[in-house]
Amino acid sequence: MTRYLMPILLLLLLLAGCSSEAATDSTSVSSSASESRFPDNPNEELEFDTENLEDIWFAGGCFWGVEAYMARIYGVYDVTSGYAGGTIEDPSYEEVLTGDTGYAETVHLRYDPERVSLEELLDRYFLIIDPTLVDQQGNDRGNQYRTAIFYDDPSTVSTIDEVITEEQKKYDKPIVTEVEPLTNYYLAENYHQDYLEKNPDGYCHVDFTSLEDQQVPQLIDPADYPKPDEEEIRAMLTDEQYRVTQDDGTETAFDNEYDGFYEPGIYVDIVTGEPLFSSTDKYDSGTGWPSFTKPIDPAVVTEHDDLSLFGIRTEIRSRTGDSHLGHVFEDGPEDAGGLRYCMNSAALRFVPLEEMEAQGYGYLTDKIK
Repeated sequence: MTRYLMPILLLLLLLAGCSSEAATDSTSVSSSASESRFPDNPNEELEFDTENLEDIWFAGGCFWGVEAYMARIYGVYDVTSGYAGGTIEDPSYEEVLTGDTGYAETVHLRYDPERVSLEELLDRYFLIIDPTLVDQQGNDRGNQYRTAIFYDDPSTVSTIDEVITEEQKKYDKPIVTEVEPLTNYYLAENYHQDYLEKNPDGYCHVDFTSLEDQQVPQLIDPADYPKPDEEEIRAMLTDEQYRVTQDDGTETAFDNEYDGFYEPGIYVDIVTGEPLFSSTDKYDSGTGWPSFTKPIDPAVVTEHDDLSLFGIRTEIRSRTGDSHLGHVFEDGPEDAGGLRYCMNSAALRFVPLEEMEAQGYGYLTDKIK
């Protein structure tokens, strides 16, 4: 009887864990994550020194789209929506909407000047407005929708003037965008903040396609972690590591190196050494395989539809090594994004925090908390 019972138990265990938990979900994570009207925000994973940020304020019509666009410029720490340029105290949206307060719908940018220059921010700003229009942008009309640049540092005026002078060469009509020192700026009501993040189908007059040419520095350079040839891979891996990474295998649950292992450090591709996961994002999922809420950098893994077992799952492979790592499911901790990257220990090599510098991973020590 036992010899028939064991295979059944093993199948049930696989169904509950790394191999097939997402089998009943016919929509892969990769497709659901990509269904977005707007490009990804390259700043979400960045660490910022808030003591060295600088400020600029842009009015460019309805602030919903301007805020969402500016937040996606690499090096921008934070963007808020508010009202600038008027005189009355703490205006409401309804008051500003009359066009009689002198306030313009405005966004406040806090940015890292070591990552993005004021000149680049200005160039981006002029890509999403028509600076020759008076009191209007998109479908909106009124003084509150005029274009304006507000500053709090007089030394920035020369840069602003230089950019406008160059911009004027593109138009036959004069640029009417105001350049004024900031006198008043009041935050708009809470429902206006991050409006398009909360309401992605909301009105937006801004074209986001100009962000497609944005050059975002890579946290992890794939050129540093080339894939060895087949002979080298065969020689460097154990039979189990080869079976998992090269033949898309799955190791035994609860009987692998990193299940229940929580030392500080990073996990790298066993084949190439490319960094994949941080111990900071590792948690006990109870499935018997090492589980993480996210990769160190989303770019280091690739997602693929896996039809091998009872439906569609989302397979995770390493970027440069193309090693099979495991699968990603949507049953992870909700407070950490809701994803569970269920990996095979045999596909990973652990680098302790105290050895990261010596092994060439010192640039990632800030990812260990």
